[in-house]
Parts: sequence; C-alpha cells; structure tokens
Amino acid sequence: MAEDDALKYPIIAVNEANTKHLFDNRYGTGQSTIDGIIRATNRLIAGKNVVISGYGWCGRGAAMRANGLGANVVICEIDPLKALEAVMDGYRVMPSVEAAKIADIWITVTGDVHVIDAQHFEVMKDGAIICNSGHFNVEINIPALRDMAVSEREVRPLVEEFTLADGRTIVLLADGRLVNLSCAEGHPASVMDMSFANQALCAEFMVENCAEMEPGVYDVPEEIDALIAELKLDSMGVKIDDLTDEQVAYLNSWQEGTV
Repeated sequence: MAEDDALKYPIIAVNEANTKHLFDNRYGTGQSTIDGIIRATNRLIAGKNVVISGYGWCGRGAAMRANGLGANVVICEIDPLKALEAVMDGYRVMPSVEAAKIADIWITVTGDVHVIDAQHFEVMKDGAIICNSGHFNVEINIPALRDMAVSEREVRPLVEEFTLADGRTIVLLADGRLVNLSCAEGHPASVMDMSFANQALCAEFMVENCAEMEPGVYDVPEEIDALIAELKLDSMGVKIDDLTDEQVAYLNSWQEGTV
C-alpha cells in the first residue's frame, strides 16, 4: 500500500519486531500447528514424512516441533537462502511436486496462493493429510481438489476426506483455514504476551510521535523491542549479565584487538 501511495497514515510493522516473529511466529505457530493436527486426526507424528512449504519463522517453528516428535521433515522453498538454511538445519529440501509423492502430512505456511495445487493432488500418496497454518484458505487450491474428487465426506469434525477417481484419498483439515486456530487453541498466552506488548507500546509510541510521522511503514523502535525482551525475562525470573565499563570501552574502540 505504501509503494502504491494507498497508505494514508503511518503504521508500525509489529510482525517485524524480534520479540514478535522470533517467538510468536516460531514457537507459537510451531507448537499450535502440530497441536491442531494431532487434535484433529489423532495421528502419530513419529516416522511420518511431514512436508512444510515455507521456511520463514512459522515454518521453522513447525519444522522444529515436527522433528522433535520424530517426523522426517521435508522443506519446500522458493528462496535459495532459506532453502540453504533448511538444509543446514538438517532437513531435506526438494521441489513441491517431488515432496507431494512422499508426504504423509503437508503443512503450508507461506502466505501465498495455491501452494498445494492440482499437480500435487495428482501424485499424492493415498491418505495424505493437507493443512494450512500460514494464511487464508487459499494456500491450498480447494476448488481444484473438489473438481478432481468423485466423492467427499466429513470423517471427523473439521476433517474432510476426498476420494479421487483412482481410489486415492486426500484428507483436508479445517477447510484449509488456519489449523492451529480451527483445530486447536492458537498460541499460548505466554508467547502472545510479547506480541500484544509490541502492539500496545507501538500504539503509545505513535500517539506520542504522530505529528512527526509521515504516512508509511515503520519498524518497531529498537528500544521497545529491547524493553519487551527485558520485561519478558524479568517475568520468567531470568537474570542476565551486564557489560563492565572495561568491556564497553573495548567494544567501542578500534585501537585494541585489531593488530
């Protein structure tokens, strides 16, 4: 909107704060996504091929939790840097059409449209489970799946089974909507508190500074991000060290440690 001159007021991108995406997106989405899948299906995760489309912070969290439960995690990406990170984090990386052939459970967390599409349905294993935890219910091309199916039925609440012409079945969770909210309870309050703190403190910051702010997208001020981290640690009873004056002087100098 800012690039198209459609944004008429200043806005702070809370999702870009470290105390938001490193925690809410990674640990919150990771845990609640796997929780939603298990609640909806009661399937064992251990030993399953869990494919995750998108290796942003939400995808990393889902991959971490699936891996911790014993899944064989496969990542699908379009960004070479994120794909490289996934490889070095110990996951297999492959094109989505190849991953579709082995997926037992497929999670989309991309924020894009038709990430799982007709060409994937055509090669999926019988009984594959597909779900979304990243965006609206457009990440999975549900109309294409309905067109390909010869029958469909609800086998459990929020669990739809589609039978294809060759007899294979594909299981869709929560009509492609956010599985962590539809089939579970979303993020625990103990990680959402940092996201809400960002929103509250940024709203306060904008009230105090709006006269100097032009329409556009602003980062969360570093001091707010740091304050939230400090407050969270304090609420957890965790203490950390402080730099000594000698250490501060050393870090701020170029005369030492360079020769």
